[in-house]
Amino acid sequence: MMETKLSFISKRAREDKRMKFNNLMHLINASNLQECFAGLQKDKAPGVDNMSLEDYGKNLQENVEGLVHRMKHMSYRPQPVRRTYIPKSKGKLRPLGIPTIEDKLVQKAFARILESIWEEDFVSISFGFRPGLGCQKALARLDSVLMSQPIGHGYVIDADIEGYFDNVEHHKLVDCLRKRISDKTFLRYIVRMLRSGIIEDRNYYATEKGTPQGGCVSPILANIYLHYLLDIWFLQELRPNLGSCGRVEIIRYCDDFVLCVEKYGEAEEILLKLEQRLEKGKLKLSKEKTTIVKFERPKKQNTDKGPKGGKPETFNFLGFTHYWEESQRRKGFYKVGRRTECKRLNKAVCKVKDWLRKNRNRIPLKDIWKRISQKLTGHYSYYGVSGNFNKIKQFRYLVKRLLFKWLNRRSQRKSFNWQQFSLYEQRFPLPKPRIYQKLYQRSENLATLRLSK
Repeated sequence: MMETKLSFISKRAREDKRMKFNNLMHLINASNLQECFAGLQKDKAPGVDNMSLEDYGKNLQENVEGLVHRMKHMSYRPQPVRRTYIPKSKGKLRPLGIPTIEDKLVQKAFARILESIWEEDFVSISFGFRPGLGCQKALARLDSVLMSQPIGHGYVIDADIEGYFDNVEHHKLVDCLRKRISDKTFLRYIVRMLRSGIIEDRNYYATEKGTPQGGCVSPILANIYLHYLLDIWFLQELRPNLGSCGRVEIIRYCDDFVLCVEKYGEAEEILLKLEQRLEKGKLKLSKEKTTIVKFERPKKQNTDKGPKGGKPETFNFLGFTHYWEESQRRKGFYKVGRRTECKRLNKAVCKVKDWLRKNRNRIPLKDIWKRISQKLTGHYSYYGVSGNFNKIKQFRYLVKRLLFKWLNRRSQRKSFNWQQFSLYEQRFPLPKPRIYQKLYQRSENLATLRLSK
């Protein structure tokens, strides 16, 4: 029933791009919230109330009916999120907010409604946190853009918004929502979610801006904000008014994006305009992560080398290092290669190491083997793209060595020698590396077309 109503909203949003939706709160009912509960992930950390998903589900019907009653009478107020941190590169930490189960239900219900409206407005340059899209589709689009012209694109602006989720202005975000929603109660509850506050080390901190990472509604709100601030501006204002500039393309995955430009002077001009545009949204680019990279195909005679010249540089995007490599099938033809970014590979290996160290004595060998197999498959499904086979093969080798090392540290006596370990693996084989996303087919077709001319 709920899917039918959301489909109707999507249809209306698609047919009338100026339509504003009112009376959305009637969709927040007990049936909808129960559907949302079924979609919540298990084994996740509880919020500030310490209530687990299992405990909330014991009296699910009573709990959701009470929640709906409070929402109708405007007495529901989201509780503060519990602040925790996850490690990043270079020893840095990423803040993560963990809502309560009840708040997750409400956020998920609101997110479904927002998604049904704005998915009809989002443009093709945005790939992050959208149904049917994702990192692999963004990589395929980037490969297509870089390979779409015989000369290729000369420069890539590798951009990153500094502290994006922590710096979104609430009133500007609500202004974006008002472009499609006129339900004041619906908008009021979103403001309450944004301003629910943070609990860290038993201290309360107000949230005057930002959308804490970890909430179910944060990704769609972040996309809506950048849709108007960046995507529409790029398509309707920046690109049409560049004058003599050549072709410019953008691929965005939430707050990480790259722009492909033909000449260095154009890249500098676009980067300046981009900084000015983000300032209007009270955002700024990260000076450490935002660079202009010379990425001209080696085959081309270079007449506009920029400040560095020489060999083409590389850039990182979505966990991959992108570079030019010569095709093995078409000698003299260069294609875009990609490999797992070094820090991402090291981070993935360290995660497996920490898990094995903590769990080697807690669970049986067969369960350890099963979990490691799942971790390998998950790594392959993301990093298994064309040209990256050696890196995912290297990851499997490193994990295999870690598995041998930590299984032998479960007691004072060794569990295996290497020969015994190899025999056990032959009987219960670990998943082998596999390419899930093929990106080179289009590149090879372009090569055939050009060589035939």
